[in-house]
Amino acid sequence: MHLHRLAPWAACAVLALSFVAPIHAEPLTGVQTVASPHDFSTLVTKLEAAVVEHKMAVVAKASASQAAAARGVKIPGNAVIMVFRNDYAVRMLKASVPAGIEAPLRFYVTENANGKASLTWRTPSATFAAYGSAPLDEMARELDPIFTAIANDTVR
Repeated sequence: MHLHRLAPWAACAVLALSFVAPIHAEPLTGVQTVASPHDFSTLVTKLEAAVVEHKMAVVAKASASQAAAARGVKIPGNAVIMVFRNDYAVRMLKASVPAGIEAPLRFYVTENANGKASLTWRTPSATFAAYGSAPLDEMARELDPIFTAIANDTVR
């Protein structure tokens, strides 16, 4: 009876749903994950030590599991360790101010069902590639082996 009134609403609903598609339908390029023989807390400690050993800095740390534990909720361990260094920050911003949103770069430590933990990171070259800046790409290529070395030392 009132179908002529429904048609515009249906068209709006279809249009609105077309904007709800996932932002990343495919995995991000450059994502690396390495399993470790260590438990979550040990892996976080080893990561922080490896960052310093490779002359980078832990800029910040965020952990949903730690915040949940403070509320009395137990979830598998996870922590994002944000890593960078000021001389790289200055070079990055000189090459591309918009790229500043990518810093600090991140490592992600997750607790697995078997009680061990894994380390995930996105390579700096993949992270900065979208900005189309040769100086930024050069800096990222310098950072790639540093981040790989940090990861290798962490899971060792």
